Amino acid sequence: MASDVVTIPELEKGVETHGIERVSPKTRSHVRILDNFTMWLSANLVISTVGLGALAIPIFQLGFWDSVAIIIIFNALGVLPVAFFSTLGPKLGLRQMTISRFAFGWVGAIIMAIFNIAACIGWSVVNVIIGGQLVAALSGGRVPSWAGILILAALTTFVSIYGYKYVHRYERYAWIPMAVIFAIMLFVAAPHFSIIPTPAFGAAEIAGLLSFGGAVYGFATGWSSYAADYNVNQPEETPASRVFWLTFLGIFVPCVLLETLGMAFTSYAPWAKVFSNGLVGDLLAAVVTPLGGFGTLILALLALSVVANNVPNDYSLGLSVQVLGHRFQRVHRSIWTLTGAIIYVLIALPAAANFAKTLTDFLLIIAYWLGPWSIILILEHFVFRRGQYNVDDWNTPSRLPIGWAALVSMVFGLVGVLLGAAQVYYVGPIAKLVNPPYGMDVGFELGVVLAGIAYLILRRIELNVNKR
Repeated sequence: MASDVVTIPELEKGVETHGIERVSPKTRSHVRILDNFTMWLSANLVISTVGLGALAIPIFQLGFWDSVAIIIIFNALGVLPVAFFSTLGPKLGLRQMTISRFAFGWVGAIIMAIFNIAACIGWSVVNVIIGGQLVAALSGGRVPSWAGILILAALTTFVSIYGYKYVHRYERYAWIPMAVIFAIMLFVAAPHFSIIPTPAFGAAEIAGLLSFGGAVYGFATGWSSYAADYNVNQPEETPASRVFWLTFLGIFVPCVLLETLGMAFTSYAPWAKVFSNGLVGDLLAAVVTPLGGFGTLILALLALSVVANNVPNDYSLGLSVQVLGHRFQRVHRSIWTLTGAIIYVLIALPAAANFAKTLTDFLLIIAYWLGPWSIILILEHFVFRRGQYNVDDWNTPSRLPIGWAALVSMVFGLVGVLLGAAQVYYVGPIAKLVNPPYGMDVGFELGVVLAGIAYLILRRIELNVNKR
């Protein structure tokens, strides 16, 4: 590598030429601050968001109003770290996973990058499978789900390979047709909605509330490991408060609206029965059946919404691979993006058949690590650095923290996850205390608390040892 700092041409044409190198504050040309909103609005105004909300009543056995309350509260909590990390993009000019180096050190950041690569691939698998299901549903099975998976993956990869400028250009407008479509579906479906009573308050209800809340939180906070990737080209003086609130609303608004819509769909018994197989495509097909041929067109466009959701996964995957070391950084980001696309397609094709049985658990499992990771970075920023970074240190291992405090704290956080997780194949000892044998999922909460306490103690020790 010739330099750790790059300058961005005002109008970069073709495939983005740089990767995780810091963007020089003097040459940043991305001045559309509203892109902080539309980027995330498009990425979340998609069918997988509806699918998550549809789990509330049939899977978690909740009622209407308690589901709405959980959707609002846990989305707000989940979006907070994403919105905060987004403010670091213009401030530091660094990608999100490289910012991890200031807490985790060189080796620790590599480990976290591996976690993030797995998350990028995992969410990509989820999204293309849901899109493939929808393609199969709208074609009456004539177009198999595997063909839909390949089509959607190809479209996603095309946008992701071109990079930052083209990602924003696509996401700037992708939300518009989706907003119109979901408004039409609401108009068609609203007469069938019913208010499902809230179950009697007890252990089962508490377990359902927290477990569904964990899925909602995990879906929203899943963007936190990508957050700064999409505004590093914005001017350093961009107001942090505006970046924060535009990002917050860009995720919070579509997640609350579409998760509530998905939940409301399953309040109608015939549609809930259709969703009993866990296929979101079948549920949406049932909703638009009264529209005839126009409903088929709507489903086709809805399948394309997967592209807007998957583009951030694919683009950030390429950046995360470069964090693995200088040798990986020398390989062009687009190559890693393409490689990741091939991998997630190879996983999605055989996994599609059994996907309905594992959607709930996957939505939770894939995001468990983000709670401990986020609290460590937040504490590093506010408690230990007080917002001050020597950004020139970002790519020099000897000038970064050793990172053992963050890694050990991460282990404590994951232990908390294991104690409090409640999944089909595993229920932690603390989770078992409520609503046995299914348990009450408090893995996120325990992970954040244990990691936070451990880091407050261990990071001080690490700093004192280094001073000596």
